[in-house]
Amino acid sequence: MSRLSSSVLTLLSSALLMGAASTAHSAPVADKIKAAMEADIRTEADVKRDANRLPVETLEFFGLEDDMRAIELLPGGGWYTKLLAPALADNGKLYVAIGTGRVKENLIPQAGFGDVEVLDPGIEITREEGSRFFTMPSFTFDVEPVDMVLTFRNYHNFSESGRKAMNDAAFAALKPGGVYAVVDHTRRHMQETDGENGRRVDPVLVIKEVQEAGFEFEDYTDLHYRFDDELRYEVGRKSVTGNSDRFTFKFRKPAN
Repeated sequence: MSRLSSSVLTLLSSALLMGAASTAHSAPVADKIKAAMEADIRTEADVKRDANRLPVETLEFFGLEDDMRAIELLPGGGWYTKLLAPALADNGKLYVAIGTGRVKENLIPQAGFGDVEVLDPGIEITREEGSRFFTMPSFTFDVEPVDMVLTFRNYHNFSESGRKAMNDAAFAALKPGGVYAVVDHTRRHMQETDGENGRRVDPVLVIKEVQEAGFEFEDYTDLHYRFDDELRYEVGRKSVTGNSDRFTFKFRKPAN
């Protein structure tokens, strides 16, 4: 066998081994998410949303690993918390922050969720009279730098100043190289706010604002692209609910 052939085989073998190692490392978190999807704590309403929200594929796209320390912003009723907490329980750590009232009261006391930690930045979320958007002052989290910050369908709820505070806090909380994961309902580019699009946000604006906080735009996926959402109607309308077009963006804090 020639030296060239031997070298090629060595490179191929190394690539295969690296691929196998990568698969072995990434498989457990997908398996854990799938197991969490079968847990009794999930309601029938939770399960009905699986086909639309595609949590396994979404979290794999963001690069979640089971040994990460992650913050979920604005967890709401805990739809994603019920999946993230079990996936990170053995080797990682889940924190929840901002708008954690329902999760703190209804989910964390449940078996298997006691290790989820609530981060309280000591701020007040307010809304000016006549405005539908919330705001909050600048803040930081009292936590060692984490690997990932995630927020699902929350960005649209805040004013420009509120979004800036959230983006800045996410940047400060992340390790160099850490991931900021953002999913939200799509609004037409540069469309002014009206009665039908208040729960949508312009994806180009999101990229601009998150980059201004210091992040690099790394990737997007069309997992949640919906051809038949015409971006004309409020996401709660019968013709749209459960089938809204959503952008899914992966940002990264520069490594240096």
